[in-house]
Amino acid sequence: MKTTTQNGIIKNNELQDKFEFRDILPEEGEQTAEIERICFPPNEACSRKMMLERVAKAPEMFLVAVDRNTGKIAGFLNGLATSETQFRDEFFTDADLYEPDGQNIMLLGLDVLPEYRGQGLATELMRRYLKREQKKARSEVTLTCLEGKIKMYEKMGFQNQGISNSVWGGEQWYDMSCRLDG
Repeated sequence: MKTTTQNGIIKNNELQDKFEFRDILPEEGEQTAEIERICFPPNEACSRKMMLERVAKAPEMFLVAVDRNTGKIAGFLNGLATSETQFRDEFFTDADLYEPDGQNIMLLGLDVLPEYRGQGLATELMRRYLKREQKKARSEVTLTCLEGKIKMYEKMGFQNQGISNSVWGGEQWYDMSCRLDG
């Protein structure tokens, strides 16, 4: 029988039992595009075309959590490696900016389907992603988020760098960064 912590978040070993964490498969691009559509408002979501391009060009930059009971993706995290140090909106729209040996990661989306939220899945995806990229000797991971998500990302080890230059979707974003080499 599985137990949960007092606040209802599933423990790491139980998440491992419930989900398979792995790189994305080429045939899962459509599934991630649909999850992105569900998880983000239209002005913020990555387009289907762009998601398919990312999966094709940088599958190793995705980490998916697959529900072991259904075989479907419950959530995923994706980004692009680069030598650049500042987040810019073009990372959302140009998969050719991907540099496989880049020392920095620009995270482009953390998506968890609504029915899987509140279990600690987003935190576990981030923990595993950061650990994986640290093993690849990456230096820093950067993302942008809305003000309401700052505390969540701070709990995941990110530091608020202030208002971002990003104007993606017509929103005000905040740059968040996490050093991996220190």
